[in-house]
Amino acid sequence: MNTSYAGEFLAAPPPTVELRPREPLLSFMSDQSLSLMLPIAVYWVVSIIFHYIDDHDLLAKYRIHTPEEVKSRNKATVHEVIRDVIVQQIMQTIVGVFLTMFDPPDYVGMEGRDIWMLAHRFPAVPLPAIEFVYHYGFSFVKILGAFFVLDTWQYFLHRAMHSYKYLYKTFHSRHHRLYVPYAFGALYNHPFEGLLMDTIGAGLSFKLCGLTIRESLIFFAFSTVKTVDDHCGYSLPWDPLQIFFQNNAAYHDIHHQQFGIKTNFSQPFFIVWDKWLGTQYKGRYPKRGVPPVTPADETPEAATTPVEKTADAKKEE
Repeated sequence: MNTSYAGEFLAAPPPTVELRPREPLLSFMSDQSLSLMLPIAVYWVVSIIFHYIDDHDLLAKYRIHTPEEVKSRNKATVHEVIRDVIVQQIMQTIVGVFLTMFDPPDYVGMEGRDIWMLAHRFPAVPLPAIEFVYHYGFSFVKILGAFFVLDTWQYFLHRAMHSYKYLYKTFHSRHHRLYVPYAFGALYNHPFEGLLMDTIGAGLSFKLCGLTIRESLIFFAFSTVKTVDDHCGYSLPWDPLQIFFQNNAAYHDIHHQQFGIKTNFSQPFFIVWDKWLGTQYKGRYPKRGVPPVTPADETPEAATTPVEKTADAKKEE
């Protein structure tokens, strides 16, 4: 936008507001319906890609664990994993319908007036910058806030699941039957835990941060991709999610091992709560393909008792 046009825009009276319903992204589906279906579609598409990579051993050098460990150490069958994931996705859809059914329609037509008011409130800021912040910056901040709300909710619930033996044995131990995580097992949980930690946590983040339906599409889809990537079983040096976020597949895999099960509670985005509260794993990861303990030692009781720091961790301190 040139300077003369910006001056004319500021000198003109406020633009007329002409409210009209926002056109859906897809002509055959409302944005509300898309927000419910997109996370499920994304989950299985990304999971199937990683499953294909697993089956054809395309990225063997980046595996965190060997294929033999996946078969020998995991206690849940593929059928059990798929069943429980589908149950959780059905529940999240039902909760999503409830969360969005009372939302007012999304209207457009007030953008010009809003930008005009911001331009007069902050006359020193260039008009293109105000337009950019209005269209993209506000949404970015709200979605980032939703990330933090979800991280906070999941950290304290997740840590509680490991702090109280009843909660671990009754609910969270099911997720830890996958000692060697893989992509489509990301949402393998007890139904109650899945409802409380993932579904309600994401719903609260959506509501508390005031996300629009369009913003929720980004938030829910990105959260899903991130969760699947965290459980993919690969440490990928070129994966942007694993580069940008310290809370990645290698970080979360430590939590699935007996030696690190009382650490690395943060999920799915940042590790700030682990850092702030001293629950970040300090030891060294064992050699690939060599579990530090035998499967027989990996019991729910082990998950609810303090883990002694390794000699390496003590040296680093």
